[in-house]
Amino acid sequence: MKKQSFTVVIPAHNEEKYIARCIFSVKAAAKHYGGNVEIIVVCNRCTDNTAEIAKKCGARVLYNDERCIASVRNTGIFAASGEIIVTIDADNRMTRGTLKEIAMKLSTGKYIGGGAPIKFERYSFPIKCNDAFCRFGFWMTGLYCGIFWAEKKTFEAVGGFSLQKAMEDVATAKKLKSFGKKVGKKYTTLRRNYLINSTRKYDDLGDWLYFRLMISNTDAFIKAAFGDKRKLDALIDDIFYNYNNKPGSGD
Repeated sequence: MKKQSFTVVIPAHNEEKYIARCIFSVKAAAKHYGGNVEIIVVCNRCTDNTAEIAKKCGARVLYNDERCIASVRNTGIFAASGEIIVTIDADNRMTRGTLKEIAMKLSTGKYIGGGAPIKFERYSFPIKCNDAFCRFGFWMTGLYCGIFWAEKKTFEAVGGFSLQKAMEDVATAKKLKSFGKKVGKKYTTLRRNYLINSTRKYDDLGDWLYFRLMISNTDAFIKAAFGDKRKLDALIDDIFYNYNNKPGSGD
């Protein structure tokens, strides 16, 4: 039976320190799979050597300057030549059997797509707490994130990633899960492979980073709940969309 082709989409904002290792992890998974695997890096407002490094590593490079990670991912998804789409962030890595396991799951006809378990590059008590919080959320909701995977026609059917600046991964998982129910398929997660999650923000800003942010920005979350998202949007820009512009953070 002919193996389905893959496109792996990697959004990247000033990721010259990390993009090569991410691509190499994809290439290792591609070699293990044995089928055709296209790698697309979507450069988002890059002012460093991300694009040049990605090209040298054999990736196809596209560009999107919007401050919306969902839109950046969609640029790669809708330009992809592969029958199966996988997304992974530029500072993370996939394990060797990832693509093979995805292909096997989709070939059963039981699954619409899914996510992947997450393992951090290193652990400390606060990172373990964050890990436990994420695992509990995935277990409770079934909305697995990390690496996203589904057939291209499925992403096209749901309109790609949900166009929002934050929590777009959860919103997209909801869309895929809902679409799967309509066609009699399940949204799931990988079992034998996982996402190797970068700890660079913890390394730069401390292991209690996200807990500290939740406490110190309580007013922003409360205002957003009542419709005023200006302060929360500024926080999201600072932590995600502007992060690699800061000295010592990968710029």
